[in-house]
Amino acid sequence: MLLVVLPAVIYGGVSILSLLTSDPAYMENPLREALWRAGHGHAGVVLVLALVALRYVDEANLSDGWKRVAREAIPFSAILLPLGFFLSVLDPGATEPNALIYLVYAGAVLLAVGLLVLGIGLIRTRAG
Repeated sequence: MLLVVLPAVIYGGVSILSLLTSDPAYMENPLREALWRAGHGHAGVVLVLALVALRYVDEANLSDGWKRVAREAIPFSAILLPLGFFLSVLDPGATEPNALIYLVYAGAVLLAVGLLVLGIGLIRTRAG
């Protein structure tokens, strides 16, 4: 699934570049510009982190249920985090983010839970 999401991140980068070079209105809204850049940046970084983390899930000393938590929470956060940044300021005239900004917080919690579970599992693997 994540390898399918990666082209969407690439498309997002090209879209932002297009807005920067051909849409003067994009630069007139610093909030929208900042949140869209944050969304794109988080999408790329968390996506790469998720791909690396998934490599280690099977090695972690965790039950199948906890492995599933790590396997799903980390990649899902790579979708929720940027989605919250983008959707919270879809309106070009937005002066503040709408309620969809809370998707960012949900994604951050999922990321933290997934990484914590994976980290504990990897520590248990080395200790045992």
